[in-house]
Amino acid sequence: MPLICEFLGIKIYMYWQEHNPPRFHAEYNGLHAEIDIYNSVIFKGALPLKQLKLVLAWCELHREELIMNWHKAENHGKLIKIKPLQ
Repeated sequence: MPLICEFLGIKIYMYWQEHNPPRFHAEYNGLHAEIDIYNSVIFKGALPLKQLKLVLAWCELHREELIMNWHKAENHGKLIKIKPLQ
């Protein structure tokens, strides 16, 4: 599972050939959540509220890159690194 971004102790990953809906995985301090790219909502797992808000804000800012990575991941392509939240 490639690491595509890391910021403020949060790691963002994306799996290859994962089923719909398009998603990414966020990890923080031993917790894990799956985030829907198109709707910026958590649909599996949990993160602390502060970190969840940061992840969702990052998703909003980088939706196009996330979608591009999703399509690459469907075909086992090389994923791009995405800029961290600043």
